[in-house]
Amino acid sequence: MLKVNNLRFSYRESTANVFDNLNIKFDKGFNVILGPNGAGKSTLVKAIFGLLDYQGDIYYGHKNISKMKICEKIELMSYLPQMDLDISSLTVLEMVLLGRLPELGHKVSDEDLNIVMETLKALNINRLATNKFNQLSGGQKKIVFIAQTLVRNPEIILLDEPTNSLDLQKQLELCQLLRRIIKDRKIDIIVVLHDINLAARYADHIVIITSDGEYYDSGSAKDVITEKMLREVYGVIGRVTLDEENKPVISAKRSIRDS
Repeated sequence: MLKVNNLRFSYRESTANVFDNLNIKFDKGFNVILGPNGAGKSTLVKAIFGLLDYQGDIYYGHKNISKMKICEKIELMSYLPQMDLDISSLTVLEMVLLGRLPELGHKVSDEDLNIVMETLKALNINRLATNKFNQLSGGQKKIVFIAQTLVRNPEIILLDEPTNSLDLQKQLELCQLLRRIIKDRKIDIIVVLHDINLAARYADHIVIITSDGEYYDSGSAKDVITEKMLREVYGVIGRVTLDEENKPVISAKRSIRDS
């Protein structure tokens, strides 16, 4: 689906590269990027969206994203970064309309409004259309942001820590929603997550990056989430078992520094 070839990047204030000839391949469906703090997970999705000046090439199928104009990238992808959830007093309808900015003219068209309302209805938040965004719960705000990414009908959605600040129920509901979007809209999603158990439960394909920004492994949760990986990538001694659905369940015991 999406391939990262020989990616090199460093922030100007740093002499060390975040990535040095990084090669990764993502699959169709629900992709999760895992790795410890400082591995470069957020940096990777920013590079994919074209927000960073990197070396290397990123392909979506036969399309070289690295050589696309910004308007072409915006048509292909939507990106939802980590952000302050209390940033706006606009209504939900107005917030989601902002996602149509590349198509909006001087006047909001009936087509724009129909697309927004259909998206809100599909996500079961149409009843919130006239509510103020800053009065919503954290979970509702996350869904509004996802609606904002969907109204452009992208082929890929990039999400950076979308479950951050959500309670366990809302985390599960959000991941279930993402799986439904993938199925109903035939969209591919790449998500940065910290929760390994959440990734194991919902991901079709997992990519693991080390603390040095290097590729470690990729594949299904059962293949890549192992006790060896926990020790080598996260520095954690833990147990990995399979539940009744053949999904890995991680029980962390201690840091390897406590051994």
